[in-house]
Amino acid sequence: MKYKNLQIFLIALCTGVLTLSMKPIKSSNGTSLYVSNYENVLGTSFELKVKSRNEKQAETAENAALQEITRLSNILSGYDSNSEFSKWTSTKNQELKISKELMEVLSQFEQWTAKTNGALNPSAETINQLWKVAASKQQVPSSNQLKDAVTLTQQQHWVINSNKSTATHLSDAALKLNSFVKSYIIQHATEAAMQCNGVTGIVMNIGGDILVKGDVNEKVMITDPRAAAINDAPLDMLQLNNKAIATSGNYRRGTMIQNKWYSHIVDPRTGMPAEGVISATVVSNNAVEAGALATAFNVLTTTESVELAKHSPDAEYLIITNQGERIESKGWKTYETNIIEHHTSALQKENDWNSDFELTINLELAQQPGFAKRPFVAIWVTDGNKKPVRNVSVWYNKPKWLRDLRAWYSAYIGAFSPEMINISSIASATRSAGIYTIKWDGKDDKGNFVKQDNYNINIEVAREHGTYQLMQQEVKCSKAPQALTMSGNQEVSSVTIDYKKKSK
Repeated sequence: MKYKNLQIFLIALCTGVLTLSMKPIKSSNGTSLYVSNYENVLGTSFELKVKSRNEKQAETAENAALQEITRLSNILSGYDSNSEFSKWTSTKNQELKISKELMEVLSQFEQWTAKTNGALNPSAETINQLWKVAASKQQVPSSNQLKDAVTLTQQQHWVINSNKSTATHLSDAALKLNSFVKSYIIQHATEAAMQCNGVTGIVMNIGGDILVKGDVNEKVMITDPRAAAINDAPLDMLQLNNKAIATSGNYRRGTMIQNKWYSHIVDPRTGMPAEGVISATVVSNNAVEAGALATAFNVLTTTESVELAKHSPDAEYLIITNQGERIESKGWKTYETNIIEHHTSALQKENDWNSDFELTINLELAQQPGFAKRPFVAIWVTDGNKKPVRNVSVWYNKPKWLRDLRAWYSAYIGAFSPEMINISSIASATRSAGIYTIKWDGKDDKGNFVKQDNYNINIEVAREHGTYQLMQQEVKCSKAPQALTMSGNQEVSSVTIDYKKKSK
């Protein structure tokens, strides 16, 4: 499978900087693009780009979006025991008045369950719970356990009466409104933000599902399921306007049982985790349709998926199978933009870095109460003399805050220009809140391989009106793999560093 890159992504790679936020970018009509990042929004990461005339208008839109997310989560969440949905599922055989939002989602689930011949089913949670227990015991479920779980999923779970605005919960199956509810919330939160005075465009990204609305054209990188670090080369690059994009895949969440990976996406019809597809991305005019199809394409066979897509003429898709086959719709290429091939040209000498190896940094930010803004983070490599070698990643939202990253600023500010980077949004399978993977390929800031030697990984974290942390770890980068763990602190729960051979 060939990787397709945009020039803008190559600029980021060549400078060694991957910036997940950017300063306000002025446009010709007097508006600017303001960016904010949060963690622990619907259990994942949240990025919001607001196009408006000033920062105050952008902050108002940000607050409106977060308030709408909170409101809908209080209705639809299956993880909050106090949500309307959770309280409703605690009843049985009682006809109850429900909100219009819960009525709408329950109705949509009925429609999508029928459209996908049962591939999308809110009672898939019953099967997920079975596999979680199996993972804790390191033993796959028995055929009888799977049969019983599937029987539960095939029951009728509710009856709704739209005229009376009531719903009656019927079954004993565990229910969760996943599959496309995140997309449903994104749709409504974006609409709430767009209604704010002065706002002309919104790009909302919750856990890799994105909606682009209004006067903004957004470049979107699609994560390669076989190379899912945030600074890995993307699978594809699209340019979107007034479109939703959703990606679902098995490469970020799942369980390991007896050294075999099982996806968190299960087939409610068989009880087995989905395995034929490792990533499916859908672009649509409607966020719910994009989210539902992306999930369904992971469960269905590719033949079934292609047939299902015929009933959604506005949707385009890209499916990657577990064999690496790339299946795309006829209109997919209309969204691709400025695609060029990138080939590594760095020459290697006898004692240079082994190009079969890479260094992976797994970073988990500490969870903060409620919706917490993500701290500013810099990750860079220095040699034994503390001389900067590679600027790996910098996360910030305004250039004025770069000085708070004191050590990084001292090492790199002379060679760094925020105007160089206008990084795109990243569409991917949902990532757990605060968990990031970053790679170093053994090259310096000029794109040349470094020598086999000891290097220091520097991780600097600063929070506005909060704490400051500087973490350093020496790694021996030679012919032998090495795995290291760094102690956590107030801002970083854990860091693991793996110097190892690249995955094939």
